[in-house]
Parts: sequence; C-alpha cells; structure tokens
Amino acid sequence: MARLSTCFRSTAAALLATTAALLPTSANADTGPSVPIGAPVFMVDANSPAATPGYIFYSTGLSAAQIVPAAADALSKLPPTAPANIVVDKAGHEVWRYIAPTGHDVSNFQPQMYRGKHVMTWWEGDALGGHGNGADIIADEHGHVIDTVKPGGFSSDVHEFKLTPDGHALITSYRQIPKDLSPIGGPKNGQMLDTVASVVDVASKRVLSEWSAAQHIPLTDTTCPQMPGSDVYDPYHLNSIEMGPHGDLLLSMRDTSAVYDVDAHSGNINWQLGGKRPSLAPGPGVDFAFQHDAQFTDANTIRLFNNNSSGTETHGPSSVQWIHIDPAGHRANLVRNQIHPDAVVAFAMGNAAAEPNGNTLVGWGMAPRISEYAPNGDQVFDARLPLGSYRAFPSDWTPTP
Repeated sequence: MARLSTCFRSTAAALLATTAALLPTSANADTGPSVPIGAPVFMVDANSPAATPGYIFYSTGLSAAQIVPAAADALSKLPPTAPANIVVDKAGHEVWRYIAPTGHDVSNFQPQMYRGKHVMTWWEGDALGGHGNGADIIADEHGHVIDTVKPGGFSSDVHEFKLTPDGHALITSYRQIPKDLSPIGGPKNGQMLDTVASVVDVASKRVLSEWSAAQHIPLTDTTCPQMPGSDVYDPYHLNSIEMGPHGDLLLSMRDTSAVYDVDAHSGNINWQLGGKRPSLAPGPGVDFAFQHDAQFTDANTIRLFNNNSSGTETHGPSSVQWIHIDPAGHRANLVRNQIHPDAVVAFAMGNAAAEPNGNTLVGWGMAPRISEYAPNGDQVFDARLPLGSYRAFPSDWTPTP
C-alpha cells in the first residue's frame, strides 16, 4: 500500500503520548494537543435538566484519523477495542452496539431519515491513512441492512454519507491521480489524492453529479506542505458535504482550511470562506483552521467545527463557530464561538449537531468528549470516551431488537 500524506499524518509524537495517562485533552499553543485519551468507559461528568433527553449515536475509534506506523504502535499498547457503532442514553448507559467484522472499520454512525422512516447509517470498510475505501450502509431501526451505497464504480470514503429528503445521498470519495507536484515542492511526476463530492440516487445507484477538487482548486491553495517520504499527497481532504438552501453544495476541506459554496450544476465556486484566497472578508473572530463539518443552519448562516489544530500546528482551543454569510456584500461575520470549558483541542475529526430544543450536541473528535450546549453557551451535558469519535449525533429514538 502506498504511504499517504496529510497534515495530521505527522502527529505520531502526539499519539505516542496516549499510553501515558487517562487525562482530558487540553490546549497548549506551544506543543499542541496533549494526551488524547478520556476515560476507561463512557463516563458522564455533567447532565443538567437543561440537557435534551434522548440518545447519542457515535462510532468508537479513529477511522478518520489513521496516521502512521509509529502512531499505530502507540495505539497497540492500549487495551484492544474493536471498531463499533454505539448508542448510549444521556445517563451513559449503552443501549445498542454493532461490532464490525474482523478487519473492517466503521465510522460516521448516525440516525437519518430515508423514505419517511428512521434509519441508521454508517461507513464500513478499510481505513487508509485519514480516508477510507468502503461502502455506506443503510440499516432499519432493528439494525438490519436494507441498502449499500457507493459513488458509482468507486469506493465510498469515510467522511460523508448524508441522505437528502429527495432520496439522494451526498458521498465523499478519494481517488489517486497523477499530478505535477513541483509547484508545492514535490516531484513533477507525482501522485496525489483527488477528493470528490458525489450526489447519488440511492434507489437506482445512479450518480447524478460529481465535483472534483482537483478540477476547481489550485494545488497551491493547500495549507499542508508535502511530507517527506510520502508517495501520495493529499492536498485537499474533503471532510463534509451539505446540500445548501438553493441546491448548492457546501464543502469543507481540511487541508486548505477553507469552506466552499459550489454550484451543483456548473461546478463553479460561488464563494469561499477561509483559506488562501477567500472571496468573503472575515469579520472579527472569523478565524478557523483544519475545520470539519460545515453545515447551513439557515439560508444565511453556517456552523462549522473549528479544529484549530493539525496536531503539529495549533492556534488555540477547538470550537464550534456560527458564521453569518453575506455573499452580496462579500463579508462573513461571527455570530457565536463555542469552546469547551477545558479548552480542549481536537487535531482531527469533530462535529456539531442541532437538538430540537435549540441546544447543540458537539462531538469533540480526537479530544474524547461529547458535550451539549444551550443557546446561551452554557454547557448542560459533558461525557468522556475512552478514545475519540469522528462524529456524535443526538436522537430521540434508539434501535430495537
């Protein structure tokens, strides 16, 4: 297998510390994230009456942050934990678990709606250095698989599988292509990963559209230098796709530290927030890096998980940011910035999801926490995990036998 390169692939030193102690992850501007281990089991530290009742869906493990052999060696010193999809209640009691077959990984486990019914979805396959080759799974409320989806003849990547009300699916995939990497200091006859956003009709499996980062974003926009000793470069690293209010696609790319609004028909970029060539001027506080999970909360506001760290480069605590977008005025203004009271740093993974009562559930990615916040910023729920999780999602229902 070719070695793969991305910003957080060089975080072996940080992960080598994981065997040191069971401590929460905190920010350190000089050295980056500290020990990314939480608790021996799912442990609820705070659960106030203002927290939303219900359940939390998440996957154990680091499938979206597989790193280098040295990191794998560090993780091997921890007690073995099979990759699994898990549902817990707010008291921390596990109510459902799916363990992947031997040799497989799982990630991005969440409750969704399909054809008017509750379903569970996840990615399953082989994790490959920060992305994955596999398939997206749809299962009913009992855990029975009812469909498997891929973007045409390609494998599904670990990062995104989102069902839309019209029966479509938004899927990420990573595809190796030849590329002249000399503009960023690499070989002229190099290899890189193009990252593709696909819209697929679930019932027919027909690919309705594909958007290629390599066709629309200059290689020099990457914020990640070519890693020494890497054969395949990952300059973009698409990690979320959202269908916008006007049928556009909202794309988050970790390795350009930018969010893009893309015309789904022409492929043209309507606007860019962050990165080297933003078209929206950021207002005070609109400052993020290596982000995940960009979502529209309304027609003029996006929410994103600001990792603020690549593992080797840390700007401060991770946070969730709500940002008002004004494409006509070419401006973006901060609405709210939510950090954890312990100022945790997640150098990979992470998300935020709206609760029905206006609260927000936050999965802190590699920082092994899941928290909930009221609209005023109060933390009303907080739990520690043994290891991080790619995303965490709230639900008012749970799988049944």
